[in-house]
Amino acid sequence: MKKMVVNTLASIPLLAMSFFLAFASDPSPLQDFCVAVNDTKTTVFVNGKVCKDPKVATANDFFFSGLRVPGNTSNKVGSMVTLANVAQIPGLNTLGISLARVDYAPYGLNPPHTHPRATEILTVLEGTLYVGFVTSNPDNRLISKVLYKGDVFVFPEGLIHFQLNVGKTKAVAIAALSSQNPGVITIANAVFGSKPAISADVLTKAFQVDKKVVDYLQSQF
Repeated sequence: MKKMVVNTLASIPLLAMSFFLAFASDPSPLQDFCVAVNDTKTTVFVNGKVCKDPKVATANDFFFSGLRVPGNTSNKVGSMVTLANVAQIPGLNTLGISLARVDYAPYGLNPPHTHPRATEILTVLEGTLYVGFVTSNPDNRLISKVLYKGDVFVFPEGLIHFQLNVGKTKAVAIAALSSQNPGVITIANAVFGSKPAISADVLTKAFQVDKKVVDYLQSQF
């Protein structure tokens, strides 16, 4: 019995070390940057992208002029999102951040959506926005506020959120997101515009509506 206790005590440091190694992580890049390139012949991938040799990186790898141009809001929802993520700025690869410009026509809407990989912080540059997000089940609580020029609001990662221009003039906002590629799932598009379409049997039961309503909504997407 004594020998068993000694052996058990002797194994504790090894178990502790194993536990530490199993859960250790390095959340920060181990280099200054990793400019993404579309070169499938190399095998050095970081965050899903191939890295350019840092010695040949240029200022253009870290530059994007697209946010200076207003987005075209002539669409059904009256808004346009202009992205500035790793797809537009290769130098963002591994750096864990991105931006987006959102333009809103009068009464334009950035429809309910989620970012599966990022928290968002929105700053109003112009106009007045009604914004909000919904907490997860079972509460599904709406947390909302009206924002004015210079105001800031946070949308937690993964939660459904929206912005509505409640003014008679156009509005502009800049969103910062905690991922180089935050992703976006627009709820209405995903549910009613999936390819192939979700069965009407599923949607009529989920939304407790008649099939004609589901057919109409699917036809809009």
